Amino acid sequence: MEKILNRWRWMVVCVGAGLAVASLWLTNPAVLIYFPRCPLHEFTGLYCPGCGSTRALYQLAHGHLLAAFRFNPLAVVALPVLAIWLTRGERSLVKPVWIWSLLIVIVAFGVLRNLPVYPFTLLAPQP
Repeated sequence: MEKILNRWRWMVVCVGAGLAVASLWLTNPAVLIYFPRCPLHEFTGLYCPGCGSTRALYQLAHGHLLAAFRFNPLAVVALPVLAIWLTRGERSLVKPVWIWSLLIVIVAFGVLRNLPVYPFTLLAPQP
């Protein structure tokens, strides 16, 4: 019974990922207005850790790795890590030390990408 549930889970994940990639393939978030803007950037001018990630995923869907990396390097690096974690299927990997480490990386990335000093300016989404 558990094998059947795992197959269904994988099928749902694969179909969902396929639909997400297909929608990103067809819609360019840089030119379409119905994608939401980041509230933090709109009100403060600061980039959150997720700024540029939709445009990065669009570029990845089209096979442009360098362009995706210029929009959001953290999202590009996190995708393979997420894929490995999902394919291993071990929930024992979710430990407090990993959660805290991930939180520290995300906060540090958010702070560093807003520093107006080279090379940290390269972490901000490039137009």
